[in-house]
Amino acid sequence: MISDLAFVHPEARLGKDVTVEPFAYIDRNVEIGDGTWIGPNATVLYGARIGKNCKIFPSSVVSGIPQDLKFKGEESTAEIGDNTTIREGVTVNRGTAAVGRTVVGSNCLLMAYSHIGHDSAVGNFCIIGNSSGLAGEVKVDDWAILSGGTLVHQFVHIGAHVMIGGGSRVRIDVPPYIKADREPLSYMGLNSVGLTRRGFEKERIDEIHNIYRVLFQSGLNNSQALEKIEQDFKPSEDRDYIIQFIRKSERGIIRSR
Repeated sequence: MISDLAFVHPEARLGKDVTVEPFAYIDRNVEIGDGTWIGPNATVLYGARIGKNCKIFPSSVVSGIPQDLKFKGEESTAEIGDNTTIREGVTVNRGTAAVGRTVVGSNCLLMAYSHIGHDSAVGNFCIIGNSSGLAGEVKVDDWAILSGGTLVHQFVHIGAHVMIGGGSRVRIDVPPYIKADREPLSYMGLNSVGLTRRGFEKERIDEIHNIYRVLFQSGLNNSQALEKIEQDFKPSEDRDYIIQFIRKSERGIIRSR
């Protein structure tokens, strides 16, 4: 259902059973998947690619031009996965020449007044808390939770299953599976509650915890700790992900409190 009081550009492509409420604005070069709801006063601009069964709440702006002075009007997109909810006042900027697209995965929740900067990539099943902000080219892996008021510096990488405390300032990378809080942002232990809720068995959680004991509590520097982890722990998806995350970090990782 498309309200007579909404504006939908004739070149926009809408799937089946899309609802567009009064005073919503949908620009050209926009694609919206089946079953998605566009709330009143929501704005979907040029370059938006929105998946199926999404909910876009009032006053949100999807695919606004980047807040980047290097942007010169190049073609780019803002892509939203299936089943993602974008609450009131959220802004998702489209990409620049640096990457070309901003991506938010499937089954995510972007809470009210949060911001996803240009060329950022948010994984699946992520929660971005109220009034949190991601600067440009931030990467957030699957199942991460950023509590309300979290501010993330450009180019930062946040690992999967991370829980970041409210009001945090994230200046450097946060490895997967952990809780992070305090100022400066610090390792606060394993996100064991989140991992348990997502079906991780106790033995798996214990091994991840032991890996982080070597990294943060052994007194070794990162290079030495990674060598010891490779020696002491058998290859596994979790071990290898942690090692590669840290080795590929360009900004460095947070430290233990």
